[in-house]
Amino acid sequence: MDSIAIAGWIALVGFWVLLVYGWAFDELNAWGITIFIAVWCLARFGLPLLGSAEFFITVVALLDIALVFIIFKGDVPLT
Repeated sequence: MDSIAIAGWIALVGFWVLLVYGWAFDELNAWGITIFIAVWCLARFGLPLLGSAEFFITVVALLDIALVFIIFKGDVPLT
């Protein structure tokens, strides 16, 4: 398993963890979760039909960034 595959798994696990975290702490409502899952499904099942399956992890990473901004009201502080 190469580093790109490991980064992909981290992004994928992070996506689902952030969805659950946002739901559990009332940062995401049902409508927001539905939109994120719909975009995830479009990327997962739609990109291979277009011949661009390699962009799935990129879309998941962008969804992760959007979730962090929504849940934490900005970037995650390091200090």
